[in-house]
Amino acid sequence: MIGEKLGHVLDKPLKPLAQRIPLTPNALSVIGFLITLCGSYVLTYNLRIGGIFIVVGSCFDMLDGIVARVNNRSTIFGAYLDSVFDRYADAFILLAIAWNLGQHNSHGGVLLCLGTLIGSFLISYARARAEGLGVDCKHGLMERPERIILIAIGTITGFILPVLWILLILTHMTVIQRVHYVWRQTIKDGQE
Repeated sequence: MIGEKLGHVLDKPLKPLAQRIPLTPNALSVIGFLITLCGSYVLTYNLRIGGIFIVVGSCFDMLDGIVARVNNRSTIFGAYLDSVFDRYADAFILLAIAWNLGQHNSHGGVLLCLGTLIGSFLISYARARAEGLGVDCKHGLMERPERIILIAIGTITGFILPVLWILLILTHMTVIQRVHYVWRQTIKDGQE
């Protein structure tokens, strides 16, 4: 939703910076992923500091696309690599939070993390499968930017359990929204 609404709004203001970055977009993707991976490790014992790492890693994740577009270096493989890293990052972040909560005997929190992880993967799968069938499917409330923002807020503020409840509900609502959207599109096209 944020990505769809704001699109490439940061491209123009960050263009001077993006043009000076000597790294390739794929190198920025790798760096962002490695920072997120470190952040996930930190999340296992300190949610607040780990959340800060996640924010920094996400900035690199955002910057790789801006550098690719501004410098006319977008590639199919780059988009693919970024998507794969995003799925791994989502898994590591939520599993690290689950580990942390499990260490504090919050078994409900562990289940919330796992339910949110399933919802996050199904959001991505629903889009990929729809697009594989020829239906553009970028609809829904809880795309990756929204999930990362909420996770960062939850970890940094200490309100991780309420945030996980919100994520659990909204990720699965987003999957339902996408399924409904694809169903409507296929009915409209007479392909049900």
